[in-house]
Amino acid sequence: MTAPVLVCGSMAFDTIAVFEGRFKEHILADRIQSLSVSFLVPSMRKEYGGCSGNIAYNMKLLGGNPVPVATVGEDAGEYLDRLRQLGIDVSRVKVVPGTFTAQCFITTDLDDSQIAAFHPGAMAYAAENDLSGAQAAWAIVAPDAKEGMFAHAERLRAQGIPFIFDLGQAMPLFDGADLERMLGMAHALTVNDYEAGVVEQRTGRSMADIARGLQAVVVTRGAEGALLMTGGQTFHIEPVRAAAVVDPTGCGDAQRAGLLYGLTCGWSWEDSCRLGNVMGAIKIASRGPQNHQPSRAEIDATLHAAYGIRLPA
Repeated sequence: MTAPVLVCGSMAFDTIAVFEGRFKEHILADRIQSLSVSFLVPSMRKEYGGCSGNIAYNMKLLGGNPVPVATVGEDAGEYLDRLRQLGIDVSRVKVVPGTFTAQCFITTDLDDSQIAAFHPGAMAYAAENDLSGAQAAWAIVAPDAKEGMFAHAERLRAQGIPFIFDLGQAMPLFDGADLERMLGMAHALTVNDYEAGVVEQRTGRSMADIARGLQAVVVTRGAEGALLMTGGQTFHIEPVRAAAVVDPTGCGDAQRAGLLYGLTCGWSWEDSCRLGNVMGAIKIASRGPQNHQPSRAEIDATLHAAYGIRLPA
């Protein structure tokens, strides 16, 4: 088994319902000030989600040793049981009494328009999840409550554990000063193409300049692969063709899982990014963030076909 990886971030339930109509046909612009609508949603599903849970799930598919660090509510029993059944260590998941696990309620119509409501619940207590005594080869600080993300970063730095800062959905919470503070503690940064532009705008610095102060910057670009900046050089990591494009939800988390697994195996940043691309391509062919179930042998075959490298035995 590889060395442990602390996966700091959110754990959540996503409830996704489908309205078999179009919102625009039921929301009257001249009555918006007294809006009162109800949508019949005959199709609904509940998904396990959150960045910490998603990354841990994908790392376990690879045979890694993820340790999720998250706060959940009293309703998280089924989620925690599932992670335990997968062999994932949940000792760093804190149950906050009197709260619900973070939940997102999403209603989608036939135009793929969405109306969503997010309840942070126990996620608001993320900063209280102490990491004292934790040991790991790597960690990631993924989207969570802002105070929790800073608390995890400070504790990881104090304990000498290198970590990746994954901005993701937390982007609206961080201004330029916040970003610089986090980058001053992190060893690497992962962002998608859009987030990279926002970081550059808010810090007034280019990705290349930011990369000079870190081990690496990884900018994911969907079907175009990824850009890796490390050691003063920029590498284009070629994409992996997905078997189907079904649902992008959780693809970034899958990519981070592959990246972290490669690093814990002692791989180069380039090969670790290649494995990240493989995991993202596998995930996008499945609906939901944790429903894909490739075997390790299947992941290895895809990695070898795309890049000519193999997973460690």
